[in-house]
Amino acid sequence: MTNDLVLFVGLGILALILILGLLARMYRKAGPNEALIVYGFRGPRVIKGHGTVIFPMVENCRELSLELMSFDVAPQQDLYTRQGVAVTVEAVAQIKVRSDQASILTAAEQFLTKAPAQREGLIRLVMEGHLRGIIGQLTVEQIVKEPEMVGERMRATCAEDMSKMGLEVISFTIKEVRDKNEYISNMGRPDVARIKRDAEMATADAERDTAIKRATALRESAVAKAQADQERVIAETASQTRQAEAQRDLEIKRAEYAEQSRRQQATADKAYELQTNVMLQQVTLEQVKVQQVEKEGQIKVQEAEIMRHEKELIATVLKGAEIERQRIENMAAAEKNRLTAEAEAEAKAMNVKAEAYQQWNQAAVVDKLLTNMADVVRAMAEPLSKVDRITIVSTGNEDASGIHKITGDMTKIAAQVPALFEALSGMDIKQLMSNVKAIKVKPEETRPEDK
Repeated sequence: MTNDLVLFVGLGILALILILGLLARMYRKAGPNEALIVYGFRGPRVIKGHGTVIFPMVENCRELSLELMSFDVAPQQDLYTRQGVAVTVEAVAQIKVRSDQASILTAAEQFLTKAPAQREGLIRLVMEGHLRGIIGQLTVEQIVKEPEMVGERMRATCAEDMSKMGLEVISFTIKEVRDKNEYISNMGRPDVARIKRDAEMATADAERDTAIKRATALRESAVAKAQADQERVIAETASQTRQAEAQRDLEIKRAEYAEQSRRQQATADKAYELQTNVMLQQVTLEQVKVQQVEKEGQIKVQEAEIMRHEKELIATVLKGAEIERQRIENMAAAEKNRLTAEAEAEAKAMNVKAEAYQQWNQAAVVDKLLTNMADVVRAMAEPLSKVDRITIVSTGNEDASGIHKITGDMTKIAAQVPALFEALSGMDIKQLMSNVKAIKVKPEETRPEDK
């Protein structure tokens, strides 16, 4: 019983393993880059991205690659452009099966039983036909200069035909365009010349701009340098101006000090001079007083003389003499008034002189008296010089009349001078003269001025 059970279990396990192995062989999975085309009793279906069970004998499946196909599109014959220029175009096309189930089924119908080379050959023929048509509509310049535009046209033109085959054009890129007549190479020469010209112009413009910038920089540098020099000159000028102002102020101060010193010295000198003048004025005043007294005495003498002559003239001279007397009298009165005015003007000076006289010694006083005595006599006799004519009437006494009378009167007037000085000064002339004599007797005594 036990052996049968073990056998039964073993057979069961074996059957299970066989069933699992069979199921594993029946289950098919589609990778992300492929699609499974299942066909059989359940009809065609597309498995993409997952797995399914394929029943043997009633169902079968084939794999269809969904990967990108890249191949060259290079027609062997020359392609003619709209200008009639034969060109050779080499391009690269990127094509793949579309992802929807209808396109996958369509591609499966078209290419499932064909090898990759055959499939690419069919696609290349379609692409070359469309490329020939597009090249015929374009110029060489458009083909060469606008390859993206050619690729866009190819994708748009081939889209319908590729869709019928369940395909789509991912990209179309022109690799090379060439011709046998060197049209393309010659076509670039104007551009090369233009580019060269533009390059030369750009170089010239750059050099010009560089020169302008260099000149501008030099000018700005020169301006900055000139401005710096100007500021330096202004600063130096300001410094020199301040130095000059300081020197000027110093000179002004020195001049003010010198002027103040000169003023003080002049004030001192002026004060000394004024003091001297005051003393001289006082001396002159005293002299004027003396002269005034002298002149008054002279006037009295002259008046007495005039009266005497008047009496003589009254007795001896006719009316003409009377007229002459009146004229002389008028002249004497005028002279008297003049002398009085002069005496008053010299009064102050005489006072100054008098004070100065007080400082003199006796010898100086005597010298002054003797020196001025002649002036006094001359002043006393001066009125007589004003008399135009004198008529002398003699009475028979030669000593008492005539010319002797006049000279006698003059002598008496001169003899009165010492008495006049004694009356004015209060000094005895004889005593003064004796003192002068005493000074002469003692020469060995030293004078006060020599000490």
